[in-house]
Amino acid sequence: MATMVTSTRRVIQKGAGGGPGMPGPNGNGSKGPFRDHDSRANRYRIGMWVGLASIAMMFTSLSSAYIVRSGTAADWLPLRIPRVMFVSTALILLSSVTIEFARRKLKQSFAGAYSKYLLLTGILGLAFLISQLIAWRQLASQGIYVSSHPHSSFFYLLTGAHAVHIAGGLLALGFLWLRSRRKSDEGPAFVAKRQATADSVSIYWHFMDGLWIYLFLLLFLWR
Repeated sequence: MATMVTSTRRVIQKGAGGGPGMPGPNGNGSKGPFRDHDSRANRYRIGMWVGLASIAMMFTSLSSAYIVRSGTAADWLPLRIPRVMFVSTALILLSSVTIEFARRKLKQSFAGAYSKYLLLTGILGLAFLISQLIAWRQLASQGIYVSSHPHSSFFYLLTGAHAVHIAGGLLALGFLWLRSRRKSDEGPAFVAKRQATADSVSIYWHFMDGLWIYLFLLLFLWR
């Protein structure tokens, strides 16, 4: 009898404290950070940061090679960086602001504003790529191409690799925007998944913004 009372008391204590398999005070069955209602968002964010780590390693290797090559090669010729890159920088900084507005509007359940800010972010990102094409054309008009000399090769490689990743981000933004136009019934699972994907794309875009600032300073200050 004493054993049964003790067992019952333990079960009640586990239920009150949120023990394994029993709902706790918050009703979600666990106090772990990856098992609550934001678990999908946590997984998406972790997956995105893992992917961004590999991108960071690639650009770290390229920029390190850029610095070493510029200091040891006699054929490293000066390169006049197109001024339109200042416009590129302003555009991508502004796009980082708009995508953050979009993410916050979604979190506040303002679906219309969320869709508009996503579209604005995509337009700014596309304008950034166009400004990059203008910069490359300006260099080509000066007779400077990828194979002209090591400095030009690194310039095209670094800016081109970043542009490819921006294009990937634009595809993700397009996916989010099309999804935001859905008029179907949005259950809790759909809303949670949409917020998780929006958070992940926002992290990616902010990372690309920071990466561009780094490349901009590298190309302009390290000659």
